[in-house]
Amino acid sequence: MFHGDTAEDMAGKLSLRELKQAATDGEIDTVLVVQTDMQGRLMGKRFQVENFLETAWEETHSCNYLLATDMEMNTVEGYKASSWAAGYGDYVMKPDLDTLRRIPWLEGTAMVICDVLDHHTHEPVPHSPRAVLKKQIARLEAKGMRPMMATELEFFLFRETYEEAHAKGYTDLTPISAYNEDYHIFQTTKEEDVMRAIRNRLQGADIPVENSKGEAEAGQEEINIVYADALTMGDRHVIVKNGCKEIAWSKGRAISFMAKYSHAAAGSSSHVHQSLVDLDGKPLFFDPDAKHGMSALMRHYLAGLLRHSSAITFFLAPNINSYKRFTEGMFAPTKAIWSMDNRTAGYRICAADTKSVRVECRIGGADLNPYLAMAGLIAAGLDGIENERDLEPAFEGDAYGGADIPTVPSTLRDATQALDGSEMLRAAFGDDVIDHYVHAARWEQTAFDRTVTDWEVARGFERS
Repeated sequence: MFHGDTAEDMAGKLSLRELKQAATDGEIDTVLVVQTDMQGRLMGKRFQVENFLETAWEETHSCNYLLATDMEMNTVEGYKASSWAAGYGDYVMKPDLDTLRRIPWLEGTAMVICDVLDHHTHEPVPHSPRAVLKKQIARLEAKGMRPMMATELEFFLFRETYEEAHAKGYTDLTPISAYNEDYHIFQTTKEEDVMRAIRNRLQGADIPVENSKGEAEAGQEEINIVYADALTMGDRHVIVKNGCKEIAWSKGRAISFMAKYSHAAAGSSSHVHQSLVDLDGKPLFFDPDAKHGMSALMRHYLAGLLRHSSAITFFLAPNINSYKRFTEGMFAPTKAIWSMDNRTAGYRICAADTKSVRVECRIGGADLNPYLAMAGLIAAGLDGIENERDLEPAFEGDAYGGADIPTVPSTLRDATQALDGSEMLRAAFGDDVIDHYVHAARWEQTAFDRTVTDWEVARGFERS
């Protein structure tokens, strides 16, 4: 499957003409035509390249239940958009040819990401994650602004294969290292068989990689992708997650992007860096004459993030497990406050007094859907801008020990209630979209509430 671990021979991004030539030359025989589900996973079909070039480059179809299932792919009842009563019909998958690229870690394979359209009207399906983000981007562009984002993904790398991990019930797994490897060069050298392949293969798929590093736990890794416009970053994020898993699998290893795979280990985050530029690319968050270089626009945007932090938390922490990550003293924030270069705060200001000044949202876990997370952040920031909201003073010190300051919702149930009651998000996304995701959140909660956990059995089997 692999042909070495260097990127020199990888063309990366493809035009339709280049794909035709690659097919003629026998270089590409398969095209992955994909969309993203509510959980941020790639779903779709593998097309024979000849058929893709003949018809599917314009459109194909998928069952609309793909945007109404849970993690287990159950057909969850109660959705307005998709149901047994409505027959679970089709959506249109419309390839965005700007996303067409080679996938160097899969032999003879290219990929294209699709927008999801209504089968009858050919209008975007409002609750499809990519459409949710594109709507918020359009709101910004109407005001002469564009969002720039970067999502820092953390994950755990294990010595077991996925098949071995499943056979063990995902217990007693062996992290790739025996100790905290944060910034360690020697330990990460021992992991380069996987991590070098990830960096180079992503680079060859038109995903510019900044770096990888060891993170603050045994076996924990981080991969960082170059800052880009929000839609491009969302597309790159979902490919990175899928690619990391596939590359690790090909090397006989397993990777997990769970927010908290073990109560004894630190969680895995997806911090979201964000700023705004004008339509010519000029930074709008920077004002050399302002305190910390933070423009009035940036301060309004940040005030919006803080005001609506609870409401958007579901999009940053979408699963029951997500909330296990919010543990004091493990670098995951528990307080929805802002601070200067302070990793205990929910919102941290980076690169103060420079043109790169930006907000880092530290609340999101590695299990987030990037399109939904970025859409929620943009909507909250836009509310701050439109209403010229005042920014509270920066928090100083250890936010974990801070009293009488806003907290991050500590359970999915609390985050769901905040999402459901958000007038701002209902106005920005539409009632049907919010109701769709509230239903998803409540189903996740219900599924967990009726499940007997290993913790309960170990605690009570003999001693109850």
